[in-house]
Amino acid sequence: MALIMFQIHCPFFFFFFFSLFFLSFVVQGNDDELRALMELKSSLDPEGRRLSSWVLDGEPCRGQFEGVACDAAGKVANISLQGKGLSGSISPAVERLRGLTGLYLHFNNISGEIPRAIANLTALTDLYLNVNNLSGGIPEECEAMVGLQVLQLSNNKLTGGIPPQLGLLKSLNLLTLQSNSLSGAIPATLGDLTELKWLDLSFNHIFGSVPVKLSQLSQLTFLDVQNNLLSGSVPTELKKLGPNFKYGNNTGLCGSGFSGLMVCSSSDLNASRPEPFSASLTPQDLPQSVNITSDCSTSHCFGSSNSPNLVIVIAATIATFGVLVCALMAAFWLRNHRKQNLVSALHKASNSLLVTDPTKCSYRTASPLISLEYSSHWDPLTDERTSIGSSQEAPQIYRFNLEEIECATQYFSEANLIGKKSSFAATYKGRLRDGTEIAVKRINKTSCKSEEAEFLMGLKALTLLRHENLIGLRGFCYSRARGECFLIYDFAANGSLSEYLDIKCHEIHNVLDWPIRVSIVKGIAKGMEYLHSNQPNKPSLLHQNLSSTRVLIDCHFNPQISGAGLHKLLAEDVIFSCLKTSAAMGYLAPEYAVVGRFSEKSDVYAFGVIVFQLLTGKTRTCHLRPDAESGKLEDLIDESLQGNYSKPEAAKLAGIALLCTSEVPNQRPTMEAVVQELEGSRCRN
Repeated sequence: MALIMFQIHCPFFFFFFFSLFFLSFVVQGNDDELRALMELKSSLDPEGRRLSSWVLDGEPCRGQFEGVACDAAGKVANISLQGKGLSGSISPAVERLRGLTGLYLHFNNISGEIPRAIANLTALTDLYLNVNNLSGGIPEECEAMVGLQVLQLSNNKLTGGIPPQLGLLKSLNLLTLQSNSLSGAIPATLGDLTELKWLDLSFNHIFGSVPVKLSQLSQLTFLDVQNNLLSGSVPTELKKLGPNFKYGNNTGLCGSGFSGLMVCSSSDLNASRPEPFSASLTPQDLPQSVNITSDCSTSHCFGSSNSPNLVIVIAATIATFGVLVCALMAAFWLRNHRKQNLVSALHKASNSLLVTDPTKCSYRTASPLISLEYSSHWDPLTDERTSIGSSQEAPQIYRFNLEEIECATQYFSEANLIGKKSSFAATYKGRLRDGTEIAVKRINKTSCKSEEAEFLMGLKALTLLRHENLIGLRGFCYSRARGECFLIYDFAANGSLSEYLDIKCHEIHNVLDWPIRVSIVKGIAKGMEYLHSNQPNKPSLLHQNLSSTRVLIDCHFNPQISGAGLHKLLAEDVIFSCLKTSAAMGYLAPEYAVVGRFSEKSDVYAFGVIVFQLLTGKTRTCHLRPDAESGKLEDLIDESLQGNYSKPEAAKLAGIALLCTSEVPNQRPTMEAVVQELEGSRCRN
């Protein structure tokens, strides 16, 4: 009987202990990542001033570690610490974050060498280490990072040659090494990077010729080799790049059809061949098959008298090598087989954890939007200015490249942070190369609609909006690897309307005079009327989240409504989160709590609240309706105006605010009727 009971319960106990083993393995793995992050913090921020949120008892995957994001399995997938003023070095412990796909440490003051262990991050697609003080050479081990798409090492103090092993990174589409102290030749192996679109080697000490293989890359759109020591003939195929091929300040270069270059002589043509084999090999290091001047009377040639002994040695070497290869293949197969089984078990174990403990489930499934950038040909590495959704009458909406956005905002420096909407979006001030000031709204991928078609439709709706009282959308950028979408708007120099409410005594200089308040009301009304209207190139659109913070003031104190149509890009839970804030501030129409949906009359209600705010100078207006209904303007109007206002205009605005904030939606006027009333026409409901 005991034997039978053992046979019955044996599988159960085996499964139980097996599950415990793997659950402990998962926890151990998370602890290992936490320890790796803490080691990385110690090296990057040795004084502990910049990464104070990284603490040993914290949870990186619950948003507690600044700049750290995790994947659906709870593994660290992204570290974004650009422009944080980090002054340490990169710890080799980073290699233990095996799920890392994006590492963004650019625009800091990081010194030391690039750790060779970083090559163990085989899942990495984006490596941004540019604009630092890194020294030493580029690790040859980087060849193992086969998924790498972007490698930015520019503006450092790197020395040595360009490793020819970089030619093994077949997925690479951007490589920037400019403004270092690199020497040697350009490896011809870079011509094997069939996906390469952007290559910048400028401002180094590179010599030799420009490899022909580079000119044969079909995807290449930008090549910069200026300010080097290059010589020889420039491949004629590079003419196809036009102004995107930059070659100035290389006195030894020649070529036909290139501005500023002399036509090559026969000696120049000979000097350009053979192609540089490596950035670090000298001619005497080249294989014998390349050295055409070698003397076959030496013992290194197959035709010498010592060839029988050489054949025996080679045969023995090959046999030994074969045995080692077989052994390694067997070991690799066994390791890979075990790894696959382990990964599968870990995946199941982690899924069971998420299901059995819903209170701790903070991971969201990866959005299909991750492929939006390339599937729709939105490549942020190009510098094209292709428009989307524009008409002949309206200015074009441009797609910006990611580097341009980063440069404009000083790599999203906190000094340029204008506002932050919880964790889903933040807005930064920026300046384009032509000096134009912009505002960049940075939206997290997981906050966007998960369906690509919906997202594209929402973006197109935004591009159709053109009105003097709507903030102008200049363009967009989507970064697949960063998992972020960027909307580029015109910059409103005087902030938002909310900054002119609840003015304290020492802020009296921010008080808006009466004519400006009336003008702002009229401008908001016109902008909302435009949104609600149906036009040939623009369908009717609801705002859904109008508030004083979304009314921006330009340099001439004209109002410009922001956030229009943004709900068409965002996921439902993000929209709901925003609405809770609006409800708390009194902007949400009362019927929404009953019917759960918006209408034009919902926008009208929010407009009425803003009119009350401009009349009173206060954010909270919920207790002011009795004063407006009784006609006691002196109790309603902002005391900061010190009586300097028009009573007839104030009475009209108070009446409009009362109508717009009626609890019965049908009693509220349309925005068209509001505009007519403000312009002097008879108000129609």
